[in-house]
Amino acid sequence: MSMSVLPVRIGMLALALGSALPVAMAQQMDHSKMSMSMDMPPPGAQTPAVETPTDARPAAAKEQAGPAATPSHAGHQRPAGSGSSAPAVDHAAMGHDAPMQGMDHSAMGHDMGTVPGRAPQPMAGSDHPQPGHAGMSMAPAAPRTPIPALTEADRAAAVPPSMVHATTDNAIHSYSLLNRLEAWDADPGTALAWEGEGWIGTDLDRFWWRTEGERSDGRTESADLELLYGRSVSRWWDLVGGLRHDFKPGQSQNFAAIGVQGLAPQKFEVRATAYLGERGQSAARAEGEYELLFSNRLILQPRLEVTAWGKGDASRGIGSGLATAELGLRLRYEFTRRFAPYVGLVHERAFGNTAELRRDAAEPRDDTRIVVGLRTWF
Repeated sequence: MSMSVLPVRIGMLALALGSALPVAMAQQMDHSKMSMSMDMPPPGAQTPAVETPTDARPAAAKEQAGPAATPSHAGHQRPAGSGSSAPAVDHAAMGHDAPMQGMDHSAMGHDMGTVPGRAPQPMAGSDHPQPGHAGMSMAPAAPRTPIPALTEADRAAAVPPSMVHATTDNAIHSYSLLNRLEAWDADPGTALAWEGEGWIGTDLDRFWWRTEGERSDGRTESADLELLYGRSVSRWWDLVGGLRHDFKPGQSQNFAAIGVQGLAPQKFEVRATAYLGERGQSAARAEGEYELLFSNRLILQPRLEVTAWGKGDASRGIGSGLATAELGLRLRYEFTRRFAPYVGLVHERAFGNTAELRRDAAEPRDDTRIVVGLRTWF
């Protein structure tokens, strides 16, 4: 074989392989099995022309295509002057030359947009319509339960109540307590003592009464009564003021009274009152008590009372300065809250000039006694 024939045969072999390759690829790419259908334009619609640069198309392809021809794979044709002709590939049969106006995604199992002439299909497993590609707009779904219309009653319920309405928490109440009603064996006879208080009014303003006294062998040894007005000045404290009248001992007399009472820290009940008498006499009394609960019904009550006088009065058996102090321990059992009997131990002692007056009258300076009594309220 001559050297001039060899290049010609190699060129013909290359041309044959180049012509057979598109045919084989067309046979292998069966787009119908890929479920990707190319939507054909509706009848009468004009197919848009695709311009190809003039320098990329051969002159023969320009003459065949024309100005409005659909672009074809002209580049797949054999170059002119190859010396051998091969059958042109029919791309129309393969569906390559159809204009791609839209891909049928419904055939692929996911409808990504709205195709003309076809209603949007919801995605599997979802009860909401899926948005299309055009503007990516999503219409709000209607509520399952319609929202009721707003009424005047709903608007009125949303307005907070007025703060100027009338209140009913300032009503008038009353309370009376007989804290001590007790007896003991005295010499001579039997002695009896009492101590009580009460009030009537509101939470802020109250009218108070107090009384305290002793009787021995049927004879009243001491007795007084206080009438006071009380005003709440803090959460646990009241300021009181009024009058006190002493019936016994000696000649009766009146005092102006002012003081405080309330609940100290650790729940100590405290009462302190100062008195100014009509003849220049002055006095002070301080009381404190505490309730120690062994159970809800068994209660121990320690109590301390201290009395002092500004100047002495021999007719009444009192001296100036610290006069007396009384310390008592009373254990009560509350069968009900209003009925509580008790037993107790009480120690009383006189000090200073008062102790001297008692000694001159042949009376003991101190006294210890066992008492039995009752505590009640109503």
